[in-house]
Amino acid sequence: MSDKISHPGVVDSIEGDCVKVRIVQTSACAACKVASHCNASESKVKIVVVFGCDTAKYSTGQEVVVSASREVANRALLLGFGIPLLLLIVVLLIVLRWTGDEGIAALASLGALVPYYIVLWLLRDSIRQQVSFRIED
Repeated sequence: MSDKISHPGVVDSIEGDCVKVRIVQTSACAACKVASHCNASESKVKIVVVFGCDTAKYSTGQEVVVSASREVANRALLLGFGIPLLLLIVVLLIVLRWTGDEGIAALASLGALVPYYIVLWLLRDSIRQQVSFRIED
């Protein structure tokens, strides 16, 4: 198993030291010959922002490969999904035990996510340094 995740893409735009790369994320069956007749196949266009690269080497429309290490991907999954899920469940159980009201517990657990995502937003610059993509040479 590879120790990095990579996707081919096309440079969409260049701004300062930031390169925006458009990648097409496809499901496993999107390449099937009958995919156009099946609802199971899908593809999504995503924009990956690569910070701190030498923008002189790239031009709009150029094909590139963006990559991230498995560690970076795992950290991003933990911050984006793992911790919020854990926070949601813990607050739900605590408030449910204290109040016995499922509605209040559900609202409190959802409300607990608001400060979490605000903190993530406030720390976005330090997170950007830890969770980032690179363009392969």
